[in-house]
Amino acid sequence: MRAAAIGLVAGASLLQQQSALLSWYWLLLLLAPAVGALCCAGRWIATRRVLLLAGGTLAGFCWAGLIAHWHLRETLPADWEGRDLTLIGTIASLPQPVERGVRFHFAVERQVSVPESEAAIPKRLALSWHAGDEEELPRLAPGERWQLTVRLRQPHGNANPHGFDHEVWMLERGLRASGYVRPDRKNALKNSRLDDFVPGAANLVERSRGWLRERIEQALAGRPYAGVIVALVIGEQRAISQSDWEIFNRSGIGHLISISGLHITMIAGLAAAAFGALWRRSFFTDAQLPLRLPAQKAAAAAGLMTALLYVLLAGFGVPAQRTLYMLAVVTAALWLGRLTNVSAVLCGAVAIVVLLDPWAVLWPGFWLSFCAVAIILYCTVGRVPEPPADESTPRARLMPVLRAAARTQYAITIGLVPLTMLLFGQISLISPIANAVAIPLVSLLVTPLALAGSVAPGPLCDGLLLMAHAGIAGLAWMLGGLSALPGAVWGMPLPSTAAFLAALAGTLWLLAPPGWPQRWLGLVWLLPLALTAPSRPNPGELWVTAFDVGQGTAVLIETHEHRMLYDTGPAYSEDGDGGNRVILPYLKARGIDRLDLMMVSHSDNDHAGGALSLLKALEVERVSSSMPHDHEIARRARRHERCEQGRSWSWDEAHFDLLYPSPEQYERKKAKPNHRSCTLRIRLGEHVILLPGDIESAQEAELVRTMGDDLRATVLFAPHHGSGTSSTPPFLEAVRPALAIFQIGYRNRYRHPKEEVYRRYGEFGIRRLRTDASGAITLRFGREMQVAEYRATDARYWHKRQPRSDGAAPAVQAPAD
Repeated sequence: MRAAAIGLVAGASLLQQQSALLSWYWLLLLLAPAVGALCCAGRWIATRRVLLLAGGTLAGFCWAGLIAHWHLRETLPADWEGRDLTLIGTIASLPQPVERGVRFHFAVERQVSVPESEAAIPKRLALSWHAGDEEELPRLAPGERWQLTVRLRQPHGNANPHGFDHEVWMLERGLRASGYVRPDRKNALKNSRLDDFVPGAANLVERSRGWLRERIEQALAGRPYAGVIVALVIGEQRAISQSDWEIFNRSGIGHLISISGLHITMIAGLAAAAFGALWRRSFFTDAQLPLRLPAQKAAAAAGLMTALLYVLLAGFGVPAQRTLYMLAVVTAALWLGRLTNVSAVLCGAVAIVVLLDPWAVLWPGFWLSFCAVAIILYCTVGRVPEPPADESTPRARLMPVLRAAARTQYAITIGLVPLTMLLFGQISLISPIANAVAIPLVSLLVTPLALAGSVAPGPLCDGLLLMAHAGIAGLAWMLGGLSALPGAVWGMPLPSTAAFLAALAGTLWLLAPPGWPQRWLGLVWLLPLALTAPSRPNPGELWVTAFDVGQGTAVLIETHEHRMLYDTGPAYSEDGDGGNRVILPYLKARGIDRLDLMMVSHSDNDHAGGALSLLKALEVERVSSSMPHDHEIARRARRHERCEQGRSWSWDEAHFDLLYPSPEQYERKKAKPNHRSCTLRIRLGEHVILLPGDIESAQEAELVRTMGDDLRATVLFAPHHGSGTSSTPPFLEAVRPALAIFQIGYRNRYRHPKEEVYRRYGEFGIRRLRTDASGAITLRFGREMQVAEYRATDARYWHKRQPRSDGAAPAVQAPAD
């Protein structure tokens, strides 16, 4: 059945690439021959494998489609977005603290405000609750029943190449709407706790996770790595800072900073050994339990139950699922008296994961987890073991273990290179050293101490958790030094499919059994991967990428030899911003680690929020802005210059001109940052792009007065995101663009673009694109202008279907979220 399991994964993966789903009827119709092929596979091995593979692929495709239909059946009506709704339900997840608020999942039981439309509200929501200026949030706990007045919207996330897909993340978790809790208006629709705990298995698990997190945070209050200990005990990683994650990922041990398969196997093994020993001794009674049930079966069952409990506390992540299902298959084989092999166990675990969660194939953790185990099997199963060593001394007994561990680490490090480069575009060159220290330290010392400390009584709890924290602190200190070394991480553009397959063949050749001819030739197959070069415009071309960063601006401009970034998007939270969440993943995937220029038009958060993250992660030759020289961004820059009218330069065949602000504008002390927005014009042959930042009507009038017809442009980035204070008729008459781009957030609180402004562009015959509907927008200029919308070119069935970007603005705009 291994071929069927592989086919199941292939079919589910194929389904997740579709822009639309087949109907229920066709999926059920196609499922019948798939099941028939699986049941009727012949005994002749070649035909049998072909039928199993084909049947598994078709079955995986149909099954994933049916599961998707089931999850998509609940949809919040579009006209209910932005309305105040009063709901009764339970806190269904561990609340996550955020800046001045908390986030949690809410299981809806019924509506209060509109009870006759109860079926229209999805049963599970992602909510946030932020404190007002004079409001103190109540303490929330999983399992509590609340009556809340909320404002909802359909699932929506930023859509960018190589970016995180928030919409499929919500779909996988059954979250079919998101929103926030409205302030208590002191009327009949009050936010109030109705019950302290609603009985239920899921609520009990989440409440237990909350109790453990609270104990750890109390014992390690103020400690820098308390979040890591929480992650090791309950799998909750959000308290780990972005800087710590950067160190862990650069050193290649990020897989250990959670409840990994290695940790689950270790805890399950310890539990099985202890329970088996007690069972053999009948728990020191005369019950003679081994005569009723063999100790081996009892121990396996105890280990499996312990693993299940640990996985539930972990939040049921893919690595944890993989280990649990593998242990379940082994336990079932033992209880049924059926011999099995490790490859069958692995394929069985893969099949179970995909059947229960068809979207698992979209996440790197799925492929890294199963491929790591597959590589270990490839390098061990069927190999001749080394002869037994002299066991007369501890050193003689230890050396074979160390050699085996070193071989395993070597195999995983080499074997995962192609997949790691395909998924992340970089590999950690210090990971073998880091993992050699981190794996035994975290798995054999820190994790047992953290688990024991989280449930131990009183002072013993504090002592054990402090010891676990000390171990992580020492490890982090070592990793910080390693990750700071030059060349600690090797990055390059994401490889092509051909380069990836060649590298995969090369690694399999390198890791082949001893005696395989010329194993070193595997290095030759790695050359296409190592020689992958970043893509760039051809001479005479210009590429412009307008990122979907929500309510904010970020535009990458590329010529053949140069790259610049105009604005950096907003800051979303203390650790997250448009720079590290959107722009940096895109640049890394393209193999771009240097910018010739970063222009920050002005100091508003939605334009400058990601600048510091980018300055830290990239080599930026110079920064141009309208901010004072003592601003933090200016101080962090290698070289800072003030953007000022009259400055110009040429890169390749493109010419750049700064049209605004004028020197006099800097002398006006009462001028707002918007009034000093750096206005940039880019000219390539007959094509002109105008980026005006957040200038308003007065600045537009000044540009029209001083430049007149010289303002004509092919593409205009709508000033101030289409606000009511910009895009005046004289300005649009002077620019006369063929295309206008609005970089805006979905249902943003400013209600940009304003209805009358958006309509005005249409009345001028201007094509309109907006990033909340199109996602990232890519423009390529050569002899002609080519326009690509990410939500159109990379459409998936779970993406929110927006009205066409260049269509008319809605007559009435719903209240903003």
